[in-house]
Amino acid sequence: MIVAVEQLAHYYGSRQALAGVSFAVRRGEIFGLLGPNGSGKSTLFRILSTMMAPSSGRAVVAGFDVDRQPEAVRQRIGVVFQSQSLDKKLTVEENLRSQGHLYGLAGRALRQRVESVLGTLGLTERRRELVERLSGGLRRRVEVAKALLHQPEVLLMDEPSSGLDPGARRELWQHIEDLRERQGVTVLLATHILEEAERCDRLALLHEGRIVAEGAPAELKARIGGDVVVLEAADPDGLGPRIRERFGVDLRVVDGRVRVEIANGHRFIAEVVEAFPGQVRSVALHKPTLEDVFLDETGAQFR
Repeated sequence: MIVAVEQLAHYYGSRQALAGVSFAVRRGEIFGLLGPNGSGKSTLFRILSTMMAPSSGRAVVAGFDVDRQPEAVRQRIGVVFQSQSLDKKLTVEENLRSQGHLYGLAGRALRQRVESVLGTLGLTERRRELVERLSGGLRRRVEVAKALLHQPEVLLMDEPSSGLDPGARRELWQHIEDLRERQGVTVLLATHILEEAERCDRLALLHEGRIVAEGAPAELKARIGGDVVVLEAADPDGLGPRIRERFGVDLRVVDGRVRVEIANGHRFIAEVVEAFPGQVRSVALHKPTLEDVFLDETGAQFR
């Protein structure tokens, strides 16, 4: 495993942000930390990127302890922060050269690395453009190019698609997947975007500083099975227990709607509407999503 996190905990004063988090990332995979705001993923990201030390527990990246050997870890990770770190008054190439100097690159070695990352991220034709004139999607690609300049083994990305339109998001993800396929780069990203999490090889779902589920997106959704039926009713709190008693199903009332996980959901809908005429205002049917998994594991909606 190229990243190993063992019983990691962190406190901000008396508030616990991480509560014994453990997981491992395999070399060459795209691993996601999925959670809503306040779930602890940003704290975990800061620890893994050596920006702060944990209160307890241990994290190892590429064989080095992030707390005791931060310099060695920094040489082996590339970091793309949620907030922009580019100098807008410099060109794309000037930003990359400046980053290279921070890692001791110069001369021919630096020129070769700049050419390589420009080509990898499709930025060669933009090399002399000022960053302030680039679109949000292109700026994000320059951020990734900067992070890859010193050839890290692990790429850490904090909310990589934040602020991007759907087209730019898809384009960025094509580059991320190419990095994994062509160069074997391990990618660990923190996100609250469900669509983005679906593209990861494996996920850890975070809630209130704890991992509540872990696995491939398809595996996590398969835990629910069947269909998800959502019923809108005039009196959901009254209708829910009656549906449970009549059909023997488990259900939840969430945001004023009755939510049922069941096989053959279309048949169940017809039976409920017939059993309780006039009491169901509208129905919705969908296959399980990661949002449904989060709700199942925590009892809370993904917000």
